[in-house]
Amino acid sequence: MIVRLIGADGRVEEARASPGDRLLDIAQAYGLPLEGTCGGQMACSTCHVIVAPGDFARLSPASEEEEDMLDFAGGATATSRLACQIVLDETMDGLSVRVPGS
Repeated sequence: MIVRLIGADGRVEEARASPGDRLLDIAQAYGLPLEGTCGGQMACSTCHVIVAPGDFARLSPASEEEEDMLDFAGGATATSRLACQIVLDETMDGLSVRVPGS
């Protein structure tokens, strides 16, 4: 499957991923500046991404804990998610996410 990763600078990477991969791991492997400081334990918002509006409904809803962490994310939008909480499956082929500028 392919995931489209858009950096804050507008650079686009067509990343190869497999079902079960975590979006944070894929984004880091392709050089996007997502820290994931907490190691994917949902204790920070350093892996904040903005999902393309047309793709947002394909994701399972964010948990209340994730929503709480997103309150701390700079530049959060209605389609913001934490990349550590997105586990890819075959329905997400072509998913497009952007790293916010802030």
